[in-house]
Amino acid sequence: MKRNTRTAVVLMMAALAIQGCASVVSTSSYPVAVSSTPSGATFEILDKKGDVVHVGNTPSTVTLRSGNGYFSGQTYTLRFKKDGYPEKAITLDSSISGWYWGNILLGGVIGMLVVDPMTGAMYNLPKQASVDLNDPLANASTGSLEVATIEALSAAERERLMPLH
Repeated sequence: MKRNTRTAVVLMMAALAIQGCASVVSTSSYPVAVSSTPSGATFEILDKKGDVVHVGNTPSTVTLRSGNGYFSGQTYTLRFKKDGYPEKAITLDSSISGWYWGNILLGGVIGMLVVDPMTGAMYNLPKQASVDLNDPLANASTGSLEVATIEALSAAERERLMPLH
């Protein structure tokens, strides 16, 4: 074998040896479809540290990183708000990618213990996050408030009143 050919082969083998299986086949950022019932809710996404990483309206698709440092998957909190509905929050957790286990056959120890954990490619995220905001709040859609005096109450309603201390 010529020296240049041998060098090229050695370099290719070294490049393959330092790659992690999940890093080669998968990714460390994933598109997540965010939706709500009813649609048109505003949402914010917070990471593990509580930092807001995205703000938007449903429906929407956002790209989120699956890793949070060496051997640490990311967890997101999604907070949804819509006028007339109660606020809701859900959690989006990363999980270990099936491609990560391919390191046993292809990526080796370096891929399993260094490359995939550092890049975050050993984790994946769900493809969607959805929330049902349930029924609207009572009288929230009218935007009005009625104030009544005790004299406007019937005798039966007055008997049910409880003093506040």
